[in-house]
Amino acid sequence: MNHTSRRSRGTLLLGCIAVALTLVTTACSGQTASVDSGSGGEKANSKTVKIALVEGWDEDIAATYLWKEILEDRGYKVDVQSLDVASTFAGVANKQVDLYLDAWLPSTHESYWKKLGSKLEVTSTWYEPADLNLTVPTYVKDVNSIADLKAHASEFGGDIVGIEAGSGLMRLTRESVMPAYGLDDDYQLTESSSSAMLSALQSAIAKKKPIVVTLWRPHWAYAKLPLKVLKDPEGAYGKPDSVQAIAAKGFAADRPELAGWLKNFKLTSAQLGSLELLIQKKGTGHEQEAAKEWIAENKSVVDAWLT
Repeated sequence: MNHTSRRSRGTLLLGCIAVALTLVTTACSGQTASVDSGSGGEKANSKTVKIALVEGWDEDIAATYLWKEILEDRGYKVDVQSLDVASTFAGVANKQVDLYLDAWLPSTHESYWKKLGSKLEVTSTWYEPADLNLTVPTYVKDVNSIADLKAHASEFGGDIVGIEAGSGLMRLTRESVMPAYGLDDDYQLTESSSSAMLSALQSAIAKKKPIVVTLWRPHWAYAKLPLKVLKDPEGAYGKPDSVQAIAAKGFAADRPELAGWLKNFKLTSAQLGSLELLIQKKGTGHEQEAAKEWIAENKSVVDAWLT
């Protein structure tokens, strides 16, 4: 998502997780995601680390390239593999990939954890709380709650602009939020991509047009754009998640140095926001350059993780 396409956070059909031990895995969307064989599951003497990246999830991009820079500076070889979320969980569970830094638990990625959690361990809880929501521009004055949307369907053209069809955000919006607020008859939840959603949001803001989108926090958009999160009095999106790094069972025992560093890894909202915005500023292809600059500006923070 340039760096802006996001939170396919979610629950694809559980059958999609039958990607298991194959080196090429196919998501239910019909797209093929390749998982290279090799370093996954190697012992503590290995200096090679494979990290799965779900493109367009901005906090995942930030965390992944942050750790790529940190580890390479300490003599590791880091291989970042772009995968869909189903292939990511399967790849980590089956030790084809060492780490995934952007698991949203216990709710958003619940279906994957139920299926594969017995093969996984959490190595870090590095950001919380993280929440899913519906968001509108601040100039939309009469809509402050999801409950307000029903009376204003015509303003929004009866459209909630969504992201990837298989994401947890879309699942919860479709199956929980819209029925809870009686929106099924008045609105259509449009499937697109995180990048397309953000593009539509920025275009509408430029023209001061009403728009409602599926979004999540943490996200750089809240620092850059005039946005407000709609209140959810029914609690239809559930309680906030924690953002966690996950690995295959036994990772901490096999790779204690790396596991120890990750255990210390924490980011505040301000720290993560500044890193995401710096990545945005540098542009696609310069993510690690942005991470290196951020590390230099936050040396004491990073040094504390590596004790």
